[in-house]
Amino acid sequence: MTDEIKNTNSFPPDWLQVESLDLEAQGVAHRADGKVVFIEGALPFEWVSANINRKKNNWEQGTLTAIHRESAQRVQPGCPYFGLHTGACGGCKMQHLHVAAQVAVKQRVLEDNLWHLGKVKPDIILRPIEGPAWGYRYRARLSVRHVRKKDEVLVGFHERKSGYVADIKVCRVLPPHVSAMLLPLRLLIAAMDAVETCPQIELACGDAVTALVLRHLEPLSEGDLERLRAFTVAHVGVQWWLQPKGPETVHLLDDGSAPLSYALPEFGITMPFKPTDFTQVNPHINQVLVARALRLLDAQKNERVIDWFCGLGNFTLPIATQAGSVLGVEGSEVLVARSRQNYQINCTVAPMKKTLCMTHFSARNIFDMTPALLLEDGVADKWLIDPPREGAFALVQALAELRQQQLDPLNHPLTPGAQSWSPPKRIVYVSCNPSTLARDAGLLVHHAGYRCVAAGVVNMFPHTAHVESLAVFDRAS
Repeated sequence: MTDEIKNTNSFPPDWLQVESLDLEAQGVAHRADGKVVFIEGALPFEWVSANINRKKNNWEQGTLTAIHRESAQRVQPGCPYFGLHTGACGGCKMQHLHVAAQVAVKQRVLEDNLWHLGKVKPDIILRPIEGPAWGYRYRARLSVRHVRKKDEVLVGFHERKSGYVADIKVCRVLPPHVSAMLLPLRLLIAAMDAVETCPQIELACGDAVTALVLRHLEPLSEGDLERLRAFTVAHVGVQWWLQPKGPETVHLLDDGSAPLSYALPEFGITMPFKPTDFTQVNPHINQVLVARALRLLDAQKNERVIDWFCGLGNFTLPIATQAGSVLGVEGSEVLVARSRQNYQINCTVAPMKKTLCMTHFSARNIFDMTPALLLEDGVADKWLIDPPREGAFALVQALAELRQQQLDPLNHPLTPGAQSWSPPKRIVYVSCNPSTLARDAGLLVHHAGYRCVAAGVVNMFPHTAHVESLAVFDRAS
């Protein structure tokens, strides 16, 4: 690294000053003519050189080649497979940035999206939700590849910007017991008759059980099934699930294994799940997130709450320990049935510290929500919204349309029942995409009569550019 030069005017013209990070964790700089340059591996406040490999009219993209002035937040990556070199694992993008600075970057991304896309500024910035920076990834999809030239099997994530599987022997973001299984898994697959036809192992860790879902393109031989059973004997707490075709074909290798579940101890809730179900990747953060969301929701015993996109009941069941009644809404009849089952388990089997309130579940396509459908679900004092990356546009739009009908019925034709319906006085929105949150926040604030009273980030995926967040909206009128 060259010595620091105080007079930046004397810097060579090809040096670039990095101003920020984008959502792909690339450094963002500008040339003298204003052209944007995205630099993989560069950090804010650094002066760097880059090898430009893509050029467009308004922007360029390149890879870091030299750091002339280093950021104080640059750290030595904790993983030996991280980097820009050929073959580097593509599972993480921000290990070279101090974890506290990662959170600050994500907070800035959230605030920028809220303002630039939604023209919304929260009254309060919530303290970030943070947790362990390593060993947090309890769900993962590991690729499997037999490299014939080396007669070796690889198990892990893909290489950076490549379809090849990275040659990793450990992984620090996986739980230690799973990281320790990477090499044994390589040896297991290498010894199988189906070495060429097992492209993927999906991982799901519960509190007491680790499920491994083996995708196999051809039926497994009896010898292979016995090899899988022997692996579970050598690795206590591991169970094999088999997936011959789509996700609906996933089944246990041997019945009688302990069920997968995770606990939300603050609420006395146990959440059973299947390895292909959607559950949060980071259980440590999930516990804190649920507790924070419910404190912000502040449900009372005389209130009705709707949990939109309820999934298996991750928020619904904890809400049921506090509210007067709860409705969980999801787009799948299968998920609704599973939610009801989890509710019954916690009412009748799991030892409860508190009695669960009356809770109903409904299957509805929330992406096609209309004012009329929204009225069918009745009045609720509060909402919790936890959508996928697409956000909750149709739901929020239906809410905004009903509010406009109530305020200006002459110019907005009334949906039957709209005048007697009242919008929730508080909405807690849990988001995995800051841009769709910002879009929906703009509708809530500018068209539905809400104020964004608080927002903050949730560092669910340390060392990645993924931004999860939480926002609170109170009815202003």
